[in-house]
Amino acid sequence: MDAKDLRVFEVVARCEGMKRAAAELNTVQSNVTTRIRNLEQDLGVSLFERRPNGLKLTPAGTRLLPYAYEVRAAISNARRAVEDVGKPTGPLVIGSRKSTSALHLSQILSKYVSMFPDVEVRIRTETSPLLTEAVIERRIEAAFVCDPVEHHDLVSELIFDEELAILTAPDIRDLRALSAANTKIIVLGQGSLYEQQLKAVLLRRGIVVKRKMELGTVENIMDCVSAGQGITLLPKALANYGSKYRPLVAHSVMDEECRVQTFFIRRRDGYVSSALSAFLSCTQAYAEAIHKERGHSKRRKAL
Repeated sequence: MDAKDLRVFEVVARCEGMKRAAAELNTVQSNVTTRIRNLEQDLGVSLFERRPNGLKLTPAGTRLLPYAYEVRAAISNARRAVEDVGKPTGPLVIGSRKSTSALHLSQILSKYVSMFPDVEVRIRTETSPLLTEAVIERRIEAAFVCDPVEHHDLVSELIFDEELAILTAPDIRDLRALSAANTKIIVLGQGSLYEQQLKAVLLRRGIVVKRKMELGTVENIMDCVSAGQGITLLPKALANYGSKYRPLVAHSVMDEECRVQTFFIRRRDGYVSSALSAFLSCTQAYAEAIHKERGHSKRRKAL
């Protein structure tokens, strides 16, 4: 068993098939099959169950997979450590929640890319659970996720603490005009954090939601809301970005629990490259500037 065997094993496990794994590894299927067969013979166990719809890990394969990730990460970290001369260069793969991406990421990247043009930044946009899993499995270096993540392999840092608000079309000036019969919520996919909180906020107002629309991007949600097709719950600051159709109205719900915290997570034992360190510094500086700006805005309103 060597590092190449474990790499092939890892890809087959993720792709759940020899043919798909061969395509990703840029080789022929027979090579992948031979590698897996030899690895199984070397270990004296079956690593995959052959099923009509693909391959599934056996219990032994499931126990081996984390070590395959660790071997790949160790080799990658060793190479990057040797090549890292203190100047941010090379690839940097970051994950982000959709709302964080829509509200903050473009500003962070604009400054970061202008300062460090030699870094090849790749952004993976997904839900927080999937991003957390990707960081744990070392498929991405770090990610913006919501709420604290308690995992012994991860380090997390609070970046944003934002008020959520119900966003509506401009003709809805009072939430008391909403009713169960005429209210449709528009959310970011099934089971999202915002969907759960929005339903809870409406329920406290005696509104049980029966109609729902699921969309894939924050931009699409804001466009549909501005067109009067429903309401949503998102960070209040997104109302300032508006829509390509009509401006949005943000209704504060005056609920201490109606907030979202965004954390930046990475593996505790992961190699912190110059590129990742510089990205985190840019993110911290941006977050501090946002915090100060919103603090000054609150003081101006109080005056």
